[in-house]
Amino acid sequence: MNNKRYLLTYLIFLLTGVFYFPLQAQQKNYTHRANFSGEWKSKEPISMGGNIFCAFIVGDRMNSKTMKIFDQADLLTIDIPSPSPDKALVRIQEKIVFDGKESEINYGPGIGKKFIVKLSADGQTITINSIAHQKQVIHYVKEVWKLSKEGKSITVHAIAKSNVWGEERSWKTVFDKAN
Repeated sequence: MNNKRYLLTYLIFLLTGVFYFPLQAQQKNYTHRANFSGEWKSKEPISMGGNIFCAFIVGDRMNSKTMKIFDQADLLTIDIPSPSPDKALVRIQEKIVFDGKESEINYGPGIGKKFIVKLSADGQTITINSIAHQKQVIHYVKEVWKLSKEGKSITVHAIAKSNVWGEERSWKTVFDKAN
């Protein structure tokens, strides 16, 4: 009878270890997503570095030197200054959602863009693949956003190809934290 009790106790400890330790190992593998919140300023808008300005309308984030980003659980909301000097920040329609599904913005007849946003497995990099079109001009743009370790700058590495020019263009835009 005593042997059965020891055997039962041993089995309970063994099964506890079999289930407990793998669960603990899984819980430690979480990633901390970078927080892009804040007001950010650069010397030039993202679209200017690759000279693709004409594909984006004035109210698009690609044409702004300033972005105010609100970082939420699964998306970024971006405010940009109005192009008119007497207006305050305007909340643009574009929201950067980390779901990997296609989003679309129509700015008017024949003008708009489609984009897909993905967050890296480590939560530190955002990749935005977009197709911007203005009548017959089409630009394919890949942006890779990376927040610096100290959280004081966002580097946007962009690669673009267009039906207007043949070669691929690549450039970097750095946004520094203003607040």
